[in-house]
Amino acid sequence: MKKKTVAIAKLVFLCSLFIGISGGIGDVQAQEASRKIVVFEKAFSDRGRQIALVKSQGAQVIKPLALINAVAVFLPEQAEKALLSKAEVVRIDEDIIVNAIAKPQPQPQPQPAQELPWGIDRINAEIAQSTTGGLAVKVAILDTGIDLDHPDLLNNIKGNVNTISSRRSGNDDNGHGTHVAGIIAAVDNSIGVVGVGPEIYLYAVKVLGKNGSGWLSDIIEGFDWCINNKMQVVNMSFGSSGDNQSFHDAISKTYAAGVVLVAAAGNDGAANTVNYPAKYPEVIAVSAIGQDDKLAGFSSFGPEVDIAAPGVTIKSTYNDGYYKSLNGTSMACPHVVGVAALVLSTAVGAYDTDGDGAWGPSEVKNKLEATAENLGLSSNEQGAGLVRADLAVQ
Repeated sequence: MKKKTVAIAKLVFLCSLFIGISGGIGDVQAQEASRKIVVFEKAFSDRGRQIALVKSQGAQVIKPLALINAVAVFLPEQAEKALLSKAEVVRIDEDIIVNAIAKPQPQPQPQPAQELPWGIDRINAEIAQSTTGGLAVKVAILDTGIDLDHPDLLNNIKGNVNTISSRRSGNDDNGHGTHVAGIIAAVDNSIGVVGVGPEIYLYAVKVLGKNGSGWLSDIIEGFDWCINNKMQVVNMSFGSSGDNQSFHDAISKTYAAGVVLVAAAGNDGAANTVNYPAKYPEVIAVSAIGQDDKLAGFSSFGPEVDIAAPGVTIKSTYNDGYYKSLNGTSMACPHVVGVAALVLSTAVGAYDTDGDGAWGPSEVKNKLEATAENLGLSSNEQGAGLVRADLAVQ
C-alpha cells in the first residue's frame, strides 16, 4: 500500500534522468521563499473574492488554480499568519522550485535511418502494433514541451500549451520532453525511431522550464488543462522528494476525471526512494530496467512501484530534429504510457469492473499488471513485472 508522508520543506521537480543544467533560475530563485499556494474552503469558490482576499493581505497574485480551489501568490512572510486566520482559508502550501541535478550527456545525433529501439522491441510493441497503433488516443506530456517541428513527431502532435507563459507555445527548449514524446509515439516512417504507438495523439503541456525545473502551480494548471481538453493518459517524467497536499489534491482530481496517470519512480538508486507523484496511489509508478532485465542501478524502488520498463540507453527523438540516447526512469515511464494508450484503443471486455463499458484508470492499471512479465525481481523493484504491449492489447 502506498504511503503518504507529511508535508515537505522543499519540492524538487527533476526530470528523472537528472537533466543537465548550465545555470540557475535567476531572480525567480530569490523569490522562492515567498511563493505560496493559498487553498480555500470549498464554499468559497468565487475567483474574484479569492483574489480580493489575498490582495487585502498584501499578496501578489501569480495565477488562479481552479482545479484545487486555490490561488498561487507571492506572499509576504508577515501576511501568512493573517491569511491563515481567515475562515475562508484551509491552508497555505509551498510553491517551490529546485534545479535538477546536472549529469553529463552525449551529444545528439542528426537524422538517421529508422531503427527499432531496444526498449520498444523488449516490450513487444512492434507486435502489438499489428493489433493497434493507438489511433487518436490523447496523451499529454507534462514536461519541458515537445519539438513541435520534429519530423518524427510532427504528424502526431495535435495540440500544445505553455502554463509557464501563456504568451508562448509548448515548444521544447530543453530536449527532455521531446525524448519522452518519441518513446510514446514516434511515427513509423523511414527515419529515426518508432514509438510504442505510432498513431497516438500527442499534446505538449509545457510545465518545466529550459533548465528542467518547474513550479508546482504551473504543473497544477497543466492538470487542469488536461481535464478540460479530455486527455486520456498523462506522462509525468518528473519527481519530488517529498509530499505536498496541493500536489496530491490535483492528482486526485485528475484521476477522478478518468485520466490515466503514469510517473517515473525516480533516479535515487536506493530502496524506499520512490518520488512523488509516482508515490501517490492514483499514479502508476514505473521503475527502470536495463537490457539485462535487471533493475537499473539508478532506479528508485520500493513498495510503491507498480510496473517496470526499459530505461537504460534509450534512443529517441530530441530537439532540432535530432536523436539522442538517455538513461532514466524518465525514459521508462513513457514506455508504460504508450502501452496504456494502446490498451485504451481496445475493448475493455472482462476488465470492465464498474460495468460502464469503457476503460477507467484503475481498469487500465489492472490490465497492465495482469499482462506484465515476471522478471524474477522483487516486487519492490519490478512491481507486477515488465510491461508487455503485445499481451496488454489481447
